Formats: sequence, structure tokens, C-alpha cells
Amino acid sequence: MSDIERAADILKEHRHSIDRLDAILVYTLGERFKHTQAVGKLKASHDLPPSDPAREAAQIARLEDLANGAHLDPEFAKKFLNFIIAEVIQHHKTHIDKPKGN
Repeated sequence: MSDIERAADILKEHRHSIDRLDAILVYTLGERFKHTQAVGKLKASHDLPPSDPAREAAQIARLEDLANGAHLDPEFAKKFLNFIIAEVIQHHKTHIDKPKGN
């Protein structure tokens, strides 16, 4: 087997792992949003605010620690979580803006 063929095999293995991890990320995010939607409905039904800045700050600090442990750029992890939090808050606002009973 030539070096190019070995490299092609290794590349294929890496791409297979990336595809598998992408699927895990998508399904994990789907599961996460299922729970955050339940939180949004609970907040709406009890007239609670859609965001919780103290919780969000604690989660960002926690994620930065996890990122450091995973050798992932903590700034990237923070931006990623902020993006997710913004989407969750938008979902919560949608539930709060709906009339009760819907």
C-alpha cells in the first residue's frame, strides 16, 4: 500500500468519526432543546422571566472549565453556549408571548 493510499484510508477514518460526532451533536442539541422548551413552558405558565442571567453566567463559567479540560478554546465554547442561550431565550419568549392555554 502506498503512502497516498494509507493517507486516504486515515482520512476516511477521520471523516467517518467527524460524521458520527456531528450526528451526536445534532441529537444532543435536540435533546437539550426538548428540555429547554419544557423549561420555557414552565416559566411561561408561572410568569417567570425568559432569561436567568445568574444561571447563564454560571453555565458559561462551567462550560469554560469543561472546554479547558477538553482542550477546546474556551472562547469558542463561550460563543457557542451564548448562541444556544440566545436561541433558548427566543423560544422562551415565544411561549411567554402566546396566550395561556395554547
